[in-house]
Amino acid sequence: MKNAELLVHMLEEAGVRWIFGIPSGPVLPLIEALRKSSIEFVLTVSETSAGFMAQTVGNLTGVPGVCVSTLGPGATNLATGVGSAWLDRSPLIAITCNVGTEWLERRIQMRIDHHALFQPLTKATLPLRCGRGGEAGARALTLASAEPPGPVHLDLPEDVALAETSESSKIVGRGEPLPDISADVAEKLTAVLKRSRRPLLVTGLTFTRSKAASRLLKFVETQNIPFISTLHAKGFLPESHPNWAGVLGRARRTDVNEIIRKADVIVAVGFDPVEINYEEWLGKIPLIHISTEASDVGPDITLLLNESGDLDRAIQRMNEIAPLPNDWSESELAAHRRILERSLRPDCRGLAPHHVLDILRKKLPPDAILAYDVGAHTHQIATQWRTDHSWSCLATNGWSSMGYGMPAAYAAKLVYPDRVVVGVVGDGCFQMTVGELATARRLGLAVPIIVLNDGWLGLMKVKQERKGYALSGVYLGQPPESPPHYFGVSCRSARDERSLRDAIDWSLKLEGPSVIEAFVDVEPYSLTVFD
Repeated sequence: MKNAELLVHMLEEAGVRWIFGIPSGPVLPLIEALRKSSIEFVLTVSETSAGFMAQTVGNLTGVPGVCVSTLGPGATNLATGVGSAWLDRSPLIAITCNVGTEWLERRIQMRIDHHALFQPLTKATLPLRCGRGGEAGARALTLASAEPPGPVHLDLPEDVALAETSESSKIVGRGEPLPDISADVAEKLTAVLKRSRRPLLVTGLTFTRSKAASRLLKFVETQNIPFISTLHAKGFLPESHPNWAGVLGRARRTDVNEIIRKADVIVAVGFDPVEINYEEWLGKIPLIHISTEASDVGPDITLLLNESGDLDRAIQRMNEIAPLPNDWSESELAAHRRILERSLRPDCRGLAPHHVLDILRKKLPPDAILAYDVGAHTHQIATQWRTDHSWSCLATNGWSSMGYGMPAAYAAKLVYPDRVVVGVVGDGCFQMTVGELATARRLGLAVPIIVLNDGWLGLMKVKQERKGYALSGVYLGQPPESPPHYFGVSCRSARDERSLRDAIDWSLKLEGPSVIEAFVDVEPYSLTVFD
């Protein structure tokens, strides 16, 4: 068995089903090993997309997603996707295939120090060497999944990949168990809730890895506490629930902040400041932080509790707290939601982004997966789109890289071929990853991509307006007519609600990918997106 085959075998045993990337000379030994395995190699258009797709698979399955590149420019392209997994806490293995070991310290074409490149973007960067490949592979798989999950980089020289090995697969560990904090949490939280009249629950990125969502919902209902979430935590508590009060830091944040300012204590469960710092929204409200990691807040934050450990056991124990009265009323929360819903839908002469989202929401089944990109539409979707299903809204928040949405949608369809998956991207994001339509066509992925085409980098336009700057460097040009296809993927345009409905119906009946260019008015973003 060759070292490349050993690595592939270990990935198979770990449950890896796909590896995303682009081949080159040094990658070919790995490609050959994959050909003989049950793992499918998915050829992407760019290494960046490979990273985004691997990240998405890792999030949706819990098994580390895997991406691969060649050396030099392949590695630097891959780094953007790896960085996304780093700051969005996604389990991922990034493999760079390198020149032979004798050339690793020489100045030659394409060679850079991969370990220096990936060190700030990963939990570890490990060399694969003869006689120690199994050890490195096992460590990578263990580290990638250990709390908090994240990417691990493996560097595979070509001669090592081709060399015979007598190693066998190493046992992959599960990481150290987290400490039990449940007793302290229950005791201190009980004392705080007894004094509080307006507690508010906030969930975030770490909560998406919890297995206790139903138990936290029971806690919400028992204590009658309203809740808001971050972008990543959408749907992990049902957004149709009467206690749902919005999404933190997104569209119409002024309305959501009204609820926050009424609170006298924030109970943050599974909150990760990588999405949005406490200092950006908390103000002087006292904070209870319960997560797998302690909070790193500044001195101006009033911390009543800062517990880090086993989140699921803590949530379970929270349900043992007897019901305690507070001053929140059903009518107050209902009035807040009505104001929020109206504010998200300003009057507009033409087709607006909020029209597109409302129509799409009505057309899709409740458990449909929506993958979306970065821009003004991110803010709009986060607050306007309602879902009661976990991992049904896929976005990047910690990293926030444009170009994420389309690769994420296609990866989600690989994982869930029987579910409806739709991508929504801005026109700027679409230009970055339009080539991946060829990937979707080759794979036969029935995923409609809806492009919100307004001719602007919409979020940057809003920010320039807010700061009093002249509009500069953010105009993409007057939207042209849609072509009949992109790379053989059929395309339709929509300039009003009727044509949009027809186009969505058309796309959902197809057996392959499609594009809908919705020509929308950019101006409503100025009324809904505050930054």
